[in-house]
Amino acid sequence: MKKLLSVLFAFVAISLVSTVDAQIKTPSASPFSKVEQTVGLTDVHIEYSRPSVKGRTIFGDLVPYGKRWRTGANAATKVTFSKDVTVGGKALKAGSYALFTTPSAANWDFHFFEHTTSNSGGYGDATPALTVSATPEATGMNVESFLINIDNLKDDGATLSIIWANTRASVELGVHTEKEAMASIEKTLAGPTAGDYYSAGQYMASKGQDLDKALMYIQKATKGDSPRFWQVKNEAELLAKMGRTKEAIAAAKQSLALATEAGNADYIKMNKDNLAKWAKM
Repeated sequence: MKKLLSVLFAFVAISLVSTVDAQIKTPSASPFSKVEQTVGLTDVHIEYSRPSVKGRTIFGDLVPYGKRWRTGANAATKVTFSKDVTVGGKALKAGSYALFTTPSAANWDFHFFEHTTSNSGGYGDATPALTVSATPEATGMNVESFLINIDNLKDDGATLSIIWANTRASVELGVHTEKEAMASIEKTLAGPTAGDYYSAGQYMASKGQDLDKALMYIQKATKGDSPRFWQVKNEAELLAKMGRTKEAIAAAKQSLALATEAGNADYIKMNKDNLAKWAKM
């Protein structure tokens, strides 16, 4: 009997735990949505929730005129720009922003706050990084679910639109595609930097591949105007590995001087250890 009761108690306990852990899943009244759009060479990400009209009067009623609105539902709408942009012709730094708006019948203000919290109520005393104005327009159709859209894509910009019920409010996004593209072209056509050569040479040396070429690449950095102590130290060790001890000692002395100037105790010790070891060879 006691054994049977123990089994029954265990079964009840397991059932209670399962009931507590179970979660009832139902559709969200304002489903989460995400927009990912590349404009020119800039990535724009928008995360927001989409409430529905459901027969209600939206602007001027559910969303009062003249009051700041979280622009969606649930968490604060988050807009992220991978690079500096302009919004409505005004500069805005790369980063993540909480988007709020202040609608009215004749004018909308778009407010971009530096994103610090997903809580839409957490921006009450904050000052927006940028505010721009837009003129709303009637769409001539009813859009049931709240929508944020990026369209009219061009190399140097796009249109960011808020659309709900029969209203659209839009601002122009500007990106610096031409400047960024030219910088990329000039960098690429100028060829590898000394740092690129050093990285390639150090990788080849670490793999024991074509040490002569690895040394040539490393020396593109170490024989330049501003060699770094860690670069010269690795050059010295590669020279020693190649049996060129005299050159290795000279490079180690140079690295030691640079490390001493920089105040880097670790590299001072490593160079002194190498010099003591190679002096015996």
